[in-house]
Amino acid sequence: MGNIRNIGIITAGGDCGGLNAVVRGAALMAESKGIGALVIPNGYAGLYNLVDFESLTSLNCARSEDIKSIRAGSEAGHSRVKISKIKDDNKYKRIVDGLKKFNIDGLVISGGDDTGSVVVDLHENGIPVVHAPKTMDLDLQTYSVGGDSTINKIATILEDLKTTGRTHNRIMVMEVFGRYAGHTAFRGGIAADADCILIPEVPVDFNAVYEHIKNTYMRRILASDVKAGTYTIVVAEGVKDEHGNLFSEGGAKDAFGHVKLAGAGKFVKNKIEEMLKADPDVKKFMKETGMYVEGLLEIPEVRDVNPGHIVRCGESSAYDANFGKEVGAAAVQLLIDNIHGVTVSHITGNGEIRYMVTKDAIIQRHVDLGVLALHENLGVCFGRKPQPSSPKSSKIESLQDRIY
Repeated sequence: MGNIRNIGIITAGGDCGGLNAVVRGAALMAESKGIGALVIPNGYAGLYNLVDFESLTSLNCARSEDIKSIRAGSEAGHSRVKISKIKDDNKYKRIVDGLKKFNIDGLVISGGDDTGSVVVDLHENGIPVVHAPKTMDLDLQTYSVGGDSTINKIATILEDLKTTGRTHNRIMVMEVFGRYAGHTAFRGGIAADADCILIPEVPVDFNAVYEHIKNTYMRRILASDVKAGTYTIVVAEGVKDEHGNLFSEGGAKDAFGHVKLAGAGKFVKNKIEEMLKADPDVKKFMKETGMYVEGLLEIPEVRDVNPGHIVRCGESSAYDANFGKEVGAAAVQLLIDNIHGVTVSHITGNGEIRYMVTKDAIIQRHVDLGVLALHENLGVCFGRKPQPSSPKSSKIESLQDRIY
C-alpha cells in the first residue's frame, strides 16, 4: 500500500459495549506509528457522504484520551446503511473521492455480519479496509466486542427481576436481542440461573416447557415457609416453533433485509397463560397455597419484560474494553502491513495478530447444541425434553491460542 498518511475509523450496525475501545485503540496505534486517525461519522452513511464534508475530527493523542474505553456506544456514531443498495451508479467512485479528499489510505471498520458484508464489498471494489469484529449477538466466527458486555447486562437484569417475581409469585419472561443466534440469551440466562432458556437453535416444544414450569415453580412455592417463589424464562427474539415459524410480531425489514424482530416474549407469555388456564391442577395448587381468588387471581401471574436497548448501552465490560483496544490497534497494524479485506480474530500471548478473511469470518455461528445437555442435567429447560449428557474427557498439552 505504501506509506499511510491517514486512516479512517468507522463504526457501524448496532451499538454495544467495547466500541469506544476499538476507536481509541485504533487511534492511539495510528498515533504511535506517525499516522493520522480521522473519524468518519455516522457509519456507512458518513462514508458515502464523505466527499461533502468540510472537515473531519482528528483523533490525536489528546482527543483520543477523551474517549472512554469502558463506556458503551461509539464516539464515531452509527447508521444502518448497505452501500450496495444505494441507488447511485457512481457510489464507489464517490467514496474513493471522499477518501482522497482527506488523504485517507485505509479504513478500520468495526461491526458485525452486516457491517462485515459491506467490508467485503468495499474490499472487492479496491478500498483498503480491515474489519474489527463487533456484535453483541456473538454470531461471527471470531469473538466480537459487545458480547461479554451484553451477557453481563442480561444476567444482571434477570437476577434483579427475581425480586419482583418472587414477591408476587410471578412467572417472569424476559425477551432479549440476538436475532437468529441464541448466544447472549443462553450465556446470560445460564449466568443468572434462569429456569428456562429459549433460543432460535432449538424449536420450542411448549409441552416440555410447561411440564418444567409446573414441576419447578410449584415445588418452590410449596416448599417455601412463606409460600413464595418465582420462575424465570429468557427468550431470544428469534425463537421458532417446530415448523420454523417465528414467534415475533416483526414484519418490517431493515436496510440489510432482516425482519425487525419483536414480540417473542409476549407470545411465550400468552401461551403459558393459556396452558395454565386449561390445567385443572393449577386451581388446586392456587388454593393449596392460599393464592386463589375466584375471578381475580385464578392462575399465577405471567409477566413479559423486554429490556431492549438497556442490554447494549451504559458501561462496557472490562473484557470488551480490553479486547476492543487490542483489535482496534491490530487492525491498524494490518493496514500498515498491507493486509486488508480481513477480520481481526485476536492477539496471541506473544503478540501475534491472528486474522481471517472477512467473507469467512461473517458466516453465522450458532450455539453449539452439544453443551445444552450438560445444563439440562443441572435443571435448565431449553424448550425440549432433556437430552442425555455424557461428556468425554480429553487431555491437552498446551493452549497456545488463548484469547483471554
